Amino acid sequence: MQNSKIDPIFKKIQKKITPGYYFSKPAVIPANQRNTNMELKTSLKELVFEKSQLKQNVFHSTKEAFELFRETTRDLIHQFQEACHAEGKQVAFEFTDRGDFEFEVKFAGDILLFMMHTNVFEFSRDHQVMKSPYIRENTQRSYCGVIHIYNFLADSFAYQRENDLGYMIGRVFINFEKHYFIEGKRELGMLYTNFNTSVITPESVQNIIESAIEYTTNFDLLTPPYDEVKLVSVGEMRTNFDKKMLVTGKRLGFRFQADNE
Repeated sequence: MQNSKIDPIFKKIQKKITPGYYFSKPAVIPANQRNTNMELKTSLKELVFEKSQLKQNVFHSTKEAFELFRETTRDLIHQFQEACHAEGKQVAFEFTDRGDFEFEVKFAGDILLFMMHTNVFEFSRDHQVMKSPYIRENTQRSYCGVIHIYNFLADSFAYQRENDLGYMIGRVFINFEKHYFIEGKRELGMLYTNFNTSVITPESVQNIIESAIEYTTNFDLLTPPYDEVKLVSVGEMRTNFDKKMLVTGKRLGFRFQADNE
């Protein structure tokens, strides 16, 4: 599925993934302590083994993809930093690792937070993906890992405004074949919906990250409706004014929908 040009990149990433993330090493019961009269049902054994192996394969495919997201994002931010220096621009770009399943990017007053869920999911029967020939040919393809992409205001973290709102601008579903599907806003959600043909590669990951940065840059902080903020209590004014009582969000008081925000 991957060409020879891409293989070395994935091999490099695979070395960073600790084996056994999903399953710990099982304990083996000594032979003299086993119930020899009990017979394992073949159909149950095959079901458990097949489903467990499938989920483990999905997890590792998703983890490899997440590491590719991490490395690609780090490289893009480095390029932005070099461009800022070369052109004399005063825009801060920062990349921060937050563990095995999370990293963040800070730029121009915004934060993009990438988080990989450690569990494996399946699409609901009513989801449009389940109606595609790609899934109908092999239902195992509907099991996916998920990478979430959130947008927050940088000041929300800098000033510990715990009630401020962030927004999920996209989530990337990845199956064991490294095919992916994106649900998201504008630039993300409209471009990456062909589950049968979209495969995780360095080029596709770069396009996703660039689209997320583009969407975030165009997703401006709007003044909330006057009636939403006209009343403030004395307690709110005197205690924790910045940090907790008054909520800030890019679309506070506005409807936030996939097609018309």
